[in-house]
Amino acid sequence: MQTSDRVLRRGHIAAATFFFTNGAVFANLVPRYPELKTAHDMSATVYGVVIAMNPVGAMVAGLAAAALIRRFGSAKVAATTTVLLALGTLAAAWSPSILLLAGSFLVAGAMDAITDVAQNANALRVQERRGRSIINSMHALWSAGAVSGGAVAAGAIALGIPVRWHILGSSVVFACVSIFAMRWALPGPELESGATGEIRVQRAAGGVTAKIVFLLVAMLLIAIGGGLVEEVAFSWAALYLGDEVGAPASLAAAGFIGLVAAQFVGRILSDRFVDRFGARAVVTVAGILIAAGIGLAVGVPTVWGACIGFALAGFGCAPTIPLAMQQADRLPRLRPGTGLTIVTWLMRLAFLVAPPVVGMIADAHSIRAGLTISLCGGLLVLALSVVMPRAVRKGP
Repeated sequence: MQTSDRVLRRGHIAAATFFFTNGAVFANLVPRYPELKTAHDMSATVYGVVIAMNPVGAMVAGLAAAALIRRFGSAKVAATTTVLLALGTLAAAWSPSILLLAGSFLVAGAMDAITDVAQNANALRVQERRGRSIINSMHALWSAGAVSGGAVAAGAIALGIPVRWHILGSSVVFACVSIFAMRWALPGPELESGATGEIRVQRAAGGVTAKIVFLLVAMLLIAIGGGLVEEVAFSWAALYLGDEVGAPASLAAAGFIGLVAAQFVGRILSDRFVDRFGARAVVTVAGILIAAGIGLAVGVPTVWGACIGFALAGFGCAPTIPLAMQQADRLPRLRPGTGLTIVTWLMRLAFLVAPPVVGMIADAHSIRAGLTISLCGGLLVLALSVVMPRAVRKGP
């Protein structure tokens, strides 16, 4: 199917907008986590369990994404679940009790998981029509949204705007933007490309082999290793800087903002790096930067040491999830979208376990000790980088 340049450009903008709004909606709440923890008088362990409700929701709803996309289309699903994610975030900000707060995180996580699969499926459709890699830049727009959301939150904190009214305003704005973007999305049915036909031919040649299963597991673990950095920073960076490093409330968000800002830059550059050096080299360097960055953040517990360390880790984790998703989606002998859905869903297992584990370590020792989980994630990425291809296939 031929697509006009104008329709393709608008589809590209719509796909980018889905990523941006998805990053921005929940990031508005992240720097205000310390306020929620204080308002509900939670211990670090209870706080970790409440935060873990987000990936619990993702695990419950994630597998429904593929069926919803086939039924309604990736753009409509991405836009609708972004609106519902905004409602879940708003409910968290207004929750009067720990139980309702946990339930709000559960709903937000469920919607975020479906949005995640839908926006990636939509972006991969655009990528195939473009005939060149754009998936890292799409994830860069997610990071840009997260930076924007974090910056808005930091400004709201500095201005003394109550968390409830701040989240009400941000949720309405980004939900409306997502609905508007749906009107520009790439038209046509899902999974109609030449690559799909190629995969179906390969699938007809035989069943799924042990090698395919191994590669799928490896891609999952690479995504988990990189995603742990992002997940732990979302949940604990502001608390680490505020409670243990001694940063003021307006500056405690700097670690999280620095990480996602560096992640944005890394993702903007990653497509070019992959085309020039190959995915294996890029993921190898990513693992080194994650481990070194978290090592610096916990080894030099000052505002500057933590912020620089988080930024290095953010730059390192930038290509891990996009490349793992892309390679999982390209595995032969799997139905189109199967590898992407499996990796996206199962990596939430790590995000389910990480916050409570960090919380228990923080109660027993310190948040600083708990952050070493992310360092282990970097070492995991480094160890598994050998399974990535040396070069990325160019063209459709």
